[in-house]
Amino acid sequence: MISDAPPFWWKRPDWRARMLWPISFLYGRIAGWRMRAKSPRKVPVPVICVGNFTVGGAGKTPTALTLGRAARARGLTPGFLSRGYGGSLDVTTRVDYDHHKAAATGDEPLLLAREGLTVISRRRLAGARMLIEQGADLIIMDDGFQSNALYADFALVVIDTHRGIGNGHIVPGGPMRAPLKRQMARLSAILKVGSGPAADKIVRSAARAGKPIYVGTITPRETEWLAGTRVLAFAGIADPDKFYRTVEEEGGVIVERRGFADHQPLSDDEIEELLSVASAQDLVLVTTAKDLVRLRHGHGRSADLAALARVVEVDMAFDDHQAPGKIIDLAIDAYRRRRNADGPQQGRVKRG
Repeated sequence: MISDAPPFWWKRPDWRARMLWPISFLYGRIAGWRMRAKSPRKVPVPVICVGNFTVGGAGKTPTALTLGRAARARGLTPGFLSRGYGGSLDVTTRVDYDHHKAAATGDEPLLLAREGLTVISRRRLAGARMLIEQGADLIIMDDGFQSNALYADFALVVIDTHRGIGNGHIVPGGPMRAPLKRQMARLSAILKVGSGPAADKIVRSAARAGKPIYVGTITPRETEWLAGTRVLAFAGIADPDKFYRTVEEEGGVIVERRGFADHQPLSDDEIEELLSVASAQDLVLVTTAKDLVRLRHGHGRSADLAALARVVEVDMAFDDHQAPGKIIDLAIDAYRRRRNADGPQQGRVKRG
């Protein structure tokens, strides 16, 4: 995965996208073939996949957390499954929030592990089996929509309405992970996040195909302190501008901003620069939850920056407050149909 997406991906197709089209075509053919080359393996609990069409953040992890809360409210024991992108561990591992470093597990699994049972694995089937052994009766897979390794009973695709699918080209000419037609055929529903127009065409196409459309908003939590506060905002996420907009919408006055590559661990020199600028201008350091967890579980001077930085925590708020529970129920229903079609087997799921 490309962690630092080039800006031209999110604009109308230009000469760079056209020049890279032959490589994008080949990449797309391979990605599309992988999505249908073999039958995904199945496990004896429902699996929900939270994915997106493109490289980069669209709100998958906050969505997975919201679904996890809805599952627990129904009396279930959800387990989060992540590939552990950005981490060095290549063995299937249960994430321990108090023990593991971000360099080992990746930052997003640590965010998931703050709230519940989380396993990272390069082999999704092995990760799912470990979650079941640890007591999960529902699996929420953060990313993996384009993978064919594990069968998903419900695939929720999150799309940001400010970026949409960018220029519509496939990597490396654009942000698309695989051909759109192939991805549209696989999804169960779309969650459109925000109020921009960039996703309208995709949403209309999915609606015509009878796919449910949900609407969500990234909602900051407890940000009263931001109003009128002069800040240095920094973020190492796929779309730092989204974070900056949130800070400003909550009343923060961004005097300085620093954007880093997605998942990027900061060097001591970069940390020193942030601390020095904030001190010289009397600015409050503010960052994302993902960045803060990476600092708290990092190395070198990361702890110094983590101690001074304030975080803007966010939730994925569905416009229909009952939607997360409906998605859980739809996944369970799909799982039961799948189980009946596949023949008798031991199932562990219960409906809350």
